[in-house]
Amino acid sequence: MEKPVCLVTGVGPEHGTGAEIARRFCEGGYKVAMLARDADRLASLEEKYEDARAYPCDVADIDALVDTVARVREEMGAPSVVVHNALRSVRGGILELDPEDLERNFRVNTTALLHLGRETLPSMLEAGKGAILVTGNTSATRGKTNWGFFASTKAAQRILAESMAREFGPQGIHVAYFVIDASIDTPRTRPVLAPDKPDDFFAKASAIADEMFHVAHQDRSTWSFLVELRPFGEVW
Repeated sequence: MEKPVCLVTGVGPEHGTGAEIARRFCEGGYKVAMLARDADRLASLEEKYEDARAYPCDVADIDALVDTVARVREEMGAPSVVVHNALRSVRGGILELDPEDLERNFRVNTTALLHLGRETLPSMLEAGKGAILVTGNTSATRGKTNWGFFASTKAAQRILAESMAREFGPQGIHVAYFVIDASIDTPRTRPVLAPDKPDDFFAKASAIADEMFHVAHQDRSTWSFLVELRPFGEVW
């Protein structure tokens, strides 16, 4: 049988969240289309993951994103699972940041999700099944000082995902949103954000990927929409 196709955006360095998601779906029997801006990094992962293919793409460029999804359909087949993991963030005060950064964040975090859905939902609806999974975080549920430009776009992303879930769930399409309430142990985040913290402080990218794979294959009688993930010692 032909392997199903999973499309993942925001595939960063090896052992990062996007890369671990791509790896997990490859191991789970999928062909995986990996989207990210860094062509060299994608090429390196393509060599390591069986049935993964690199598609360099900046999801903030909506025309390029639409063209890339079309290429994936032509070269690999219509995705039955889409994971929107790409994000854009800036930190700073409301009166200090460039308002254009709000628009840029929105384009990556929310508008890109809209177009990913518009480009992949028709084939899922025709098949009567499919899944769209979105990587979120606590910023999607609250606004905090210096995070307004990020949190507002992640909250919009969560609401868009919920609207998609309510509209397309009855037609067999499972949409789920993951609130990751944690620092993720990745090659980029750990050295910068919490270099002195113990392993138990972090969420493992591989464990997040395992949970996303699980949710993508939940029985229809017990679908999740809002999935919260945090380390056992996290105060919440």
